[in-house]
Amino acid sequence: MTRRKLTEDEVALWRLVADSTARMHPDHAQAKPHNPKPKPHKTPKTRLPDFTIGQAAPGGAPAHDLRPAIADQLNAAPLRMDKKAFTRMARGKLVPEDRIDLHGMTMDRAHPALLRFVLRSHAQGLRLVLVITGKGKPKDEDGPIPVRRGVLKHNVPQWLSMPPLNSVVLQVAQAHISHGGTGAYYVYLRRQR
Repeated sequence: MTRRKLTEDEVALWRLVADSTARMHPDHAQAKPHNPKPKPHKTPKTRLPDFTIGQAAPGGAPAHDLRPAIADQLNAAPLRMDKKAFTRMARGKLVPEDRIDLHGMTMDRAHPALLRFVLRSHAQGLRLVLVITGKGKPKDEDGPIPVRRGVLKHNVPQWLSMPPLNSVVLQVAQAHISHGGTGAYYVYLRRQR
């Protein structure tokens, strides 16, 4: 609903009524006489020629060199095994034939243990093994540089992709929740020749 403007007669009548009244609190400062509101003076908008916002800013978003999460790296890896078998493995339908638990081990103890386990499993003709790394302990204090949780969790996929294990490992995937979830990896081994 729009307000209509008062006519001059209505404004004059209102002033008569307002002048005939007595103030309720005379000790307060006197009210200013009624002056119509001055209309704001609009300044014409000037447009700068050939100007766009951010024209001097460096182009594009700044690049960063942070590595993606381990799960993202494993999901982005090319599929080198049978798709049907991989789907069954990812859903936890394939049962690992052997497992190794690296919980509580330091990196210098876990790496040789993983080497021995994977090479022995391949020599025995096993195809699917489970490597349990754990999820890692949360740190009490986070410093100025963020540190990922779980040293073994982040290093095991890298170790499996390096020699001598890369010649026997066909595929690495995060384990199903029934086999350890984010704290374990399925390692699918190549056939013996």
